Amino acid sequence: MEYLTEYMRIHLISIEQDIEGLAGQMELLDENSKDYKELEFEYNYLQGQSIITRHYLSVADDRIQS
Repeated sequence: MEYLTEYMRIHLISIEQDIEGLAGQMELLDENSKDYKELEFEYNYLQGQSIITRHYLSVADDRIQS
């Protein structure tokens, strides 16, 4: 279980770095451009991955503590 939770923590860091990179790219674009919309879709997708990974980590942490 510890290996899995550590993997999820590392995966979450990677997701967060990707989100930051996309946000930086999006700042350089016009919000109405096609490229911005594509990056926004990917940004939202990664945000969802981040949320679910945090949830899984929370459940795992609760399980480890009990």
